Amino acid sequence: MDIIITFIITLTYILLLLPYKLSIAADSIHLSQSITDGQTLVSQDGTFELGFFRPDANSNRTYLGIWFKNIPVRQVVWVANRVNPITASDSIMLTMNSTGNLVLTQNSTAIWFTNIQQQALNNNPVAVLLDSGNLVVRNDREGYLWQSFDYPSDTMLPGMKIGRSFKLGQDWKLTSWKSPQDPSPGEFSWGLVLHDYPEYYMMKGRDSREVKLSRYGPWNGKHLSGLPELRYITWVNYEFVTNKDEIFYRYSLNKTNSVISIIVLNQTTLFRYVWIEQDRNWRTYRSFPKDFCDTYGLCGAYGNCVITKGQVCQCFKGFSPKSPQAWTISDWSEGCVRDEPLRCNSGMNKVGFVKFEGLKVPDTKHAWLNGNMGLEECREKCLNNCSCMAYANSNISGGGSGCVLWFGDLIDIRQFDDGGQDLYIRMSASMLEEGTEQGNEGRIIIAIIIASICGLFLPSTCFAWRVWRKIAERSHMADIDLPLFDLATIVIATNGFSMNKKIGEGGFGPVYWGKLATGQEIAVKKLSSLSGQGITEFINEVKLIAQLQHRNLVNLLGCCIHGNERMLIYEYMDNGSLHSFIFDDTKSKLLKWHQRFHIICGIARGLLYLHQDSRLRIIHRDLKASNVLLDQDLNPKISDFGTAKTFGGDQTEGNTKRIIGTYGYMAPEYATKGMFSMKSDVFSFGVLLLEIICGKRNRAYYHTDDTLNLAGEAWTLWKMGKALELIDSNIVESYVESQVLRCMHVGLLCMQQNPNDRPIMASVILMLASEVELEDPKEPGFFYSNISNQSSLRQSRKDRSSAYEVTISSFDPR
Repeated sequence: MDIIITFIITLTYILLLLPYKLSIAADSIHLSQSITDGQTLVSQDGTFELGFFRPDANSNRTYLGIWFKNIPVRQVVWVANRVNPITASDSIMLTMNSTGNLVLTQNSTAIWFTNIQQQALNNNPVAVLLDSGNLVVRNDREGYLWQSFDYPSDTMLPGMKIGRSFKLGQDWKLTSWKSPQDPSPGEFSWGLVLHDYPEYYMMKGRDSREVKLSRYGPWNGKHLSGLPELRYITWVNYEFVTNKDEIFYRYSLNKTNSVISIIVLNQTTLFRYVWIEQDRNWRTYRSFPKDFCDTYGLCGAYGNCVITKGQVCQCFKGFSPKSPQAWTISDWSEGCVRDEPLRCNSGMNKVGFVKFEGLKVPDTKHAWLNGNMGLEECREKCLNNCSCMAYANSNISGGGSGCVLWFGDLIDIRQFDDGGQDLYIRMSASMLEEGTEQGNEGRIIIAIIIASICGLFLPSTCFAWRVWRKIAERSHMADIDLPLFDLATIVIATNGFSMNKKIGEGGFGPVYWGKLATGQEIAVKKLSSLSGQGITEFINEVKLIAQLQHRNLVNLLGCCIHGNERMLIYEYMDNGSLHSFIFDDTKSKLLKWHQRFHIICGIARGLLYLHQDSRLRIIHRDLKASNVLLDQDLNPKISDFGTAKTFGGDQTEGNTKRIIGTYGYMAPEYATKGMFSMKSDVFSFGVLLLEIICGKRNRAYYHTDDTLNLAGEAWTLWKMGKALELIDSNIVESYVESQVLRCMHVGLLCMQQNPNDRPIMASVILMLASEVELEDPKEPGFFYSNISNQSSLRQSRKDRSSAYEVTISSFDPR
């Protein structure tokens, strides 16, 4: 009888609980409902999921968080209990209690809870995970009583605000995780600082001990002043709102583009990630800080950071380094001082303003803003205040409007080639009288006049012509911050271009080792007079290389122009070219696998910079082993940009009738049709990757039925499961099998026949550095074979042609 009674009681209890469990909607929690470890909420459209997670498999800490549901690489976008993790997994529960608050408990002890002040019980409160990724508590009568978007973690989702809520009395800012495995708040944050002209900073530290690391600049009507490239991201809409209740910046994604994109602050950098479905991984689309010039206050007061200059910090015209000695060793912290002190009180006619263009405006901590004042009125207001050092429009859209005045020293300015804004800096009258761009033009005009006057006398005319040509050449180079070396200096350094100083020869001429009087070693690339490169093309190349700043690109020190002689002077690479290592029987033994893998990853990073992170998209078009140089630590540096093409805006591919590059490394669509793009560089990288692993050249393919190039051999052995047979015998004892096979896999993906099948370099880097599953490669370009078994493959390898790669040296101007 007791057993029957117990059964009836248990059954009644289950029946009472069953409707309670089933009443929990997929995306929401109502009063007195809960979810436990293993249960989740899913937004209505299935994009986001809320539940319990552990940062890694070995962690004993549990967190309540939100992540993308259908993306296999879990990306947690919000964490509730960041400062109070759960250290045991039993009896965890998220409940909506009787007051309408969400409460996270463990063994009935509150770990985290929302703090809704008003009584929501009588208004049918419900917690809902929205399709935006926002977890909200709402009721029938009010709007949102609470929302997770008001408490960001390290991730900014579309629609999320970063700024300040005056109504709530709190900041909306991103705070980094302490580490990739620890969601607790780290030292780094990104948010708004409420100056009179408010702007965004990346900070390190907490509260009063916060230190500014990078400054994004104020909103100028089009974009944040320090991020002019935002206007080129057409699939993102940006918004800046300020009113009595709040001030914030947010973004949204165009619905016409099915792009999934988020902004994440890690321990050093703010990234915009894009989900690449074909790669099944997140790719970095943008990052900040972008470069050295985004370091806060790098150049000190009145210093202008110009990333394309050899000495990145420059004093504005009318200013000089405060400490010239420190300046020469690249310590710019003391900044610049005026060449002539201002004498404001001696009369308004003694001072004025010089306009500087294309800038990120100075730090606005000591700025004053009036959004309704025009530029001329702004100028007058600044002129009449002796403490005002500069002025500008606060809104640069629609012809410009608003007024900003800066007081005190001007800090943290940088120069942009494209997209900056105008700044008017206060100067003494004598500085206003000096022209800024008259020198070169004046000298050219004088030379022409001299030539005209002496035109009756042929020798004089010829001399004047030579003078004019030299001045004209130098004026072309005037906007390039590179030394223009004297021919005599180079002749002395190379011992008259002695043959025993010659260290190589490419399609555009010989390369010589030299040593300057200072003791610095250099490599001099002397361009052949047969190359067909004119002064315009040469200067274009110099300007291009001078703007490239990356550890995996060779550093151009200067150039030399003398008559028809044109030379490029590079930093000398102690270990020469990669070609001289991997294809040399002796030196190849020195490159163990870990060094080769380091070189592979370095080349990939350099190529990614050219394709994505440099100011203009650059297609190298001649990436090969001889164009990768190695420094004394075997760090790779991509060199030789004589064939490079630059793209602006959204351009991603081009076409030419003049094929330039090296057969054996050329993508099929380029070699046959002249079509080039980032994907043609990716093909070349794939060839180079296989060469580094195998220690063999990818010979030019000859159209015979029984000849395989390296790509063909790798493909055939890969399909047969015998890819390791191709590995260079010199790394047999040092290689990591899984790593080598992954690199070969990536190489074959890069060399696929169809450019659309090849990955972009950002994806290549992710594939090399992670364990994500890779797709099967398709047949490589220029691979034809009737070989069907291993023995015939080995025989073909034994008997194949030993033709060397053929370099095509024709130029077409960029």
